Amino acid sequence: MRWNFVFAEMSQGLRRNLTMTVATILTITIALFFLGSAWLFHTQVNRTHDYWFGKIEISVFLKQSSTGPQQDAIQRELNSLPQVKQVFFEDRHEAWLRFKKEFAKTSPALVANSSESQMPQSYRVKLKNPREFNVVAQAVQNLPGVDEVAAEPDALKRLFSFFDRLGQMVLVVAIIVLASAVMLIFNNVRLAAYTRRREVGIMRLVGASDAYIQAPFVLEVAVCALVGGAFAVGGLFLMKYFVFDRGIARAFNTNLLDIIGYGTVVRTIPYLVLTAIVASVATAVGTLQRYLRV
Repeated sequence: MRWNFVFAEMSQGLRRNLTMTVATILTITIALFFLGSAWLFHTQVNRTHDYWFGKIEISVFLKQSSTGPQQDAIQRELNSLPQVKQVFFEDRHEAWLRFKKEFAKTSPALVANSSESQMPQSYRVKLKNPREFNVVAQAVQNLPGVDEVAAEPDALKRLFSFFDRLGQMVLVVAIIVLASAVMLIFNNVRLAAYTRRREVGIMRLVGASDAYIQAPFVLEVAVCALVGGAFAVGGLFLMKYFVFDRGIARAFNTNLLDIIGYGTVVRTIPYLVLTAIVASVATAVGTLQRYLRV
């Protein structure tokens, strides 16, 4: 009977302050959605970085007029560098085959207007630590016979920068909205405590404990947090489909990205719901300690 009374009071409280209840749920939903979005973008950045970290190579392109001795000197210099793991020589035929494979679908006109004789020979350098590509590039870029040193990290910096800035922006918005949700819960609980101060006084007179008196208020906030968390999770699944699968995956070459899967969203759910409940209940309990004194 005692718990029936608590749940009845909780239900009545949610209906009595319906406008505030809806506002609380919406604010929690928005805050959790942005918080989850920031985590998804952060995960995508790490996933993309890990995907490319072991694949980064330096291409040392040779001049058309480079001689055999010059090429041998370049290879010896590369092999002598402690940052270099392995060196591969790519002749014009191999470069032509790779060029056709990479651009046959995306730029067929470019392939049609190119020929094997136009392909530069190059040394493709695998590094022990891709972060040290600048050291290797500077060591060989001025050697006789070297035309250009191209490092793949240069092409990926814009991609990492895009995800980093977007994730940081979403995280800032999430923190602001989460703070707004805490303030709204604070005001909602304070208003509810003031509205039911007469009932609280009567319960104290009959010997009800503080935990028993506070239970309906805390449960109201917990229900709002659960409902808001459910809506936020639904929003994250929609964002995964429209933003990551249909937006980012199409905007960037799929060979550059390893898009996060739905499993990442699923693994985010417990943390979002736990964050919502802990933040909401802690705010409610702290508010009640101050304003639920008769």
